Amino acid sequence: MGTGHSHDHGRSISAGGAHRSRLIAVLALTSVVLVAELVGAWLTGSLALLADAGHMATDVAGILLAVLAVTFASRPATPQRTYGYYRLEILAAVLNAALLFAVAVFILVEAWMRWQEPPEVDGPLMLVFGVIGLVANLAGVVLLRRGAKESLNVRGAYLEVLGDGLGSAAVIVAAVLIATLGWLRADVVASVLVALMILPRTWSLLREAVDVLLQATPKDVDIDAVRAHILETPGVIGAHDLHVWTLTSGVPVLSVHVVCDDAALADGGAARVLDALCDCLAHHFDVEHCTFQLEPASHRDHEPSTHA
Repeated sequence: MGTGHSHDHGRSISAGGAHRSRLIAVLALTSVVLVAELVGAWLTGSLALLADAGHMATDVAGILLAVLAVTFASRPATPQRTYGYYRLEILAAVLNAALLFAVAVFILVEAWMRWQEPPEVDGPLMLVFGVIGLVANLAGVVLLRRGAKESLNVRGAYLEVLGDGLGSAAVIVAAVLIATLGWLRADVVASVLVALMILPRTWSLLREAVDVLLQATPKDVDIDAVRAHILETPGVIGAHDLHVWTLTSGVPVLSVHVVCDDAALADGGAARVLDALCDCLAHHFDVEHCTFQLEPASHRDHEPSTHA
């Protein structure tokens, strides 16, 4: 005997969709700063500004992908795509990470070449563009900070803008050193710092996105604790094939085969067991959707277990 049950907390299925307007605002802001930094890099000859502009370019592409992802994620499911387009958010995060890796490698190669023969750089003008970039990045951080806690896709955009803020700070320090001390290699050092700031956070974003695609257990879910709570439910004597994974950002889901005492399922007992299981998980774990298959103990030998 199998019994299925769906449990929904009533939250939005796409956490990123609630922050679409903020993403669009940051996209517009970042695009303006990108153009400004490209002009600044051309006028000053600064590799650090060019590096930050390259990072800005990936931000523009990444945030645009984020906007497209949350837009498509809001489309309804179809018989061909029963989960809709929720995973587009995660695919956008993976593509973001790939773009950021490419930019970091380009900056490091260019920095090595410039270290040998550092070109002239206009320090005071570089400082002006660095300050413009920093102010814009701080505004973007404020806009996306709350959404970064709820959506992996928004978090990717948030990390990009935050990294750009640190990059702009490095540009400002390098500009001051060039303007006051005439140390031209400060521009190269700043560009390398930008690249080194890109790599660790990009790896973290990629790892989280890949974990979602591999249907890994969410970090904030203790699967042993989930199993223990299931086994504590009256009438339950076993559980197997327990899986907890993430459908998209902020949407963990669970499925499990629950073995029950035959008497507990008699006379409408299945409904009582299901209600107890749902109440248990709803109060102790942040799981968006649960599916239970109830099995009487007498059926245990006929139900193969593919996982513990």
